[in-house]
Amino acid sequence: MGDWHGPQGPFDIPDVPDYVPRWLKPWLFILFVLIMQFSGGIYLAAATDMVGSTALMQEDILMAGYASLIGMSINFCVMFRLKFRFSNRVSLITCALVLIIANFVCANTACVPLLVATCFIAGWFRMWATFACNSTIQLWITPKRDMAIFFCYIYLVVDGVIQLSGISTIYTAFFSQWEYMHWIMSGLLMLMVVLVLILVKPVKGPMQIPLLGIDWIGALLWSVFMLCFTFICVYGNFYDWWDAEEIVGAAILGVVCLIINLWRASFLHHPYISFQALNNRNVKRATLIYLVFFTLVAPEHVFEHGYASAILGFEETNLIDLNWYVFVGIVIGCAFTYFTFATRRWRYKSMTAIAFALAAIYLGWFYFMIDYGVEKHMLFFPLFIRGFASVIISIVFLTSMTPGESKLHFFVFPQALTLNGFTGAVMGATLGPAIIGEFLRHTMSKNAAIIGARFADYNAGATHIPLGQLYGIVQQHSLVVSMKEIYGWLLILALSFLLVIIVSYGPIRPSAIFPKWRTIRKLIKKEAIT
Repeated sequence: MGDWHGPQGPFDIPDVPDYVPRWLKPWLFILFVLIMQFSGGIYLAAATDMVGSTALMQEDILMAGYASLIGMSINFCVMFRLKFRFSNRVSLITCALVLIIANFVCANTACVPLLVATCFIAGWFRMWATFACNSTIQLWITPKRDMAIFFCYIYLVVDGVIQLSGISTIYTAFFSQWEYMHWIMSGLLMLMVVLVLILVKPVKGPMQIPLLGIDWIGALLWSVFMLCFTFICVYGNFYDWWDAEEIVGAAILGVVCLIINLWRASFLHHPYISFQALNNRNVKRATLIYLVFFTLVAPEHVFEHGYASAILGFEETNLIDLNWYVFVGIVIGCAFTYFTFATRRWRYKSMTAIAFALAAIYLGWFYFMIDYGVEKHMLFFPLFIRGFASVIISIVFLTSMTPGESKLHFFVFPQALTLNGFTGAVMGATLGPAIIGEFLRHTMSKNAAIIGARFADYNAGATHIPLGQLYGIVQQHSLVVSMKEIYGWLLILALSFLLVIIVSYGPIRPSAIFPKWRTIRKLIKKEAIT
């Protein structure tokens, strides 16, 4: 066991010169991580402003944003190889320059294919730089290489920055223009390049492992499959689903890419994603939990924004201020998971039950409290609970995929991370909202017909309301009633899954210890030359 973890000396980063105080060195890399995480290529919070000033649709901007997440996910399979091939100095400078170009392109193009491709590339390089920084300070965060602790830090940074990025983007657009967010981030990336040139030395590892034996064709095919899946979920309602050639074509292309990938994985020695990862019990369990859980909280993406703006009358700045409530939930959720799951070793079952119970509370609050007179401060509790629950699920099931927990060979572990990134971040954010959005459309049609008939009878026998005003009233009432109905069905689903979790048997506790970097380097070198 000593080859995997053991006592360490005082933490230091040899890439940074000794004239920089030792205590300051990790914080320098955390600064780099924050800059990289803020630099997403496109900023979804500015979608409304982009739609108003460009020829882009809301769906185009969402597609580009999710393409960035796909780029990040697909990078997991090669991130260790990149770590042992390039120094931190080369990695950070390269990624920063690519992201500067991506910011420039995203701020100046209305070409959807170019925008999607740019965001995909930006996501890939953002993940490279993020991993280069986080792997450098891993022993500072957890000297015993406990991944349950490390993932608490990861999700605090990643999910926290998502909320803060939205706040920053909206206020930047409010006081100036949405393009300024791209220029601000480009400036910070240039500052990062300068700091890297001055403070990070080109330190190379003892073994430079070449980028051999990587299934780049498989990476391309998996990327196309993920993009096709996302395209169907994002544009499905716009194109009227299977009545459109675009949706059918995307489905055929995605299925073909998936079949080719599975066929190639049956005989390739090093497929990009192997059957070991696809058939792993923990990977399949996490996929199921992600799809169910993120469908339960999908109203976040479907109609909460519309409810707050159209029904409650919140302006854009008031809407984005709600991100602070979610941010607080993320911070407290990470702290709670650290002290219970990572430190006290609470069971996976217990943490999952807590997350689903919180999701039920979130849904129950909206089901019972949704109305026309909800004040802004009243939304703190449900949004706080949603952020709290989401981060628990993410940390717990990412930890379950580590080699010690999933029994996967370390070389297969990055493949599980790619699947986790796609199912958790991309499918969770697209499939659930697509289902709930379609459910909302049918529910609103039904309720609008019922409410419209009642208002028509009232309007005929009493005060005559202009037809346009009557239509607006009917739509507003049907939206509120439909949202309440959907929250009710989701609440029943959440309670049902919570009951299944409670009665199931799950004694497993986290023991996710990461191997030493020396051990990882030897494993990857062995795989690269075989």
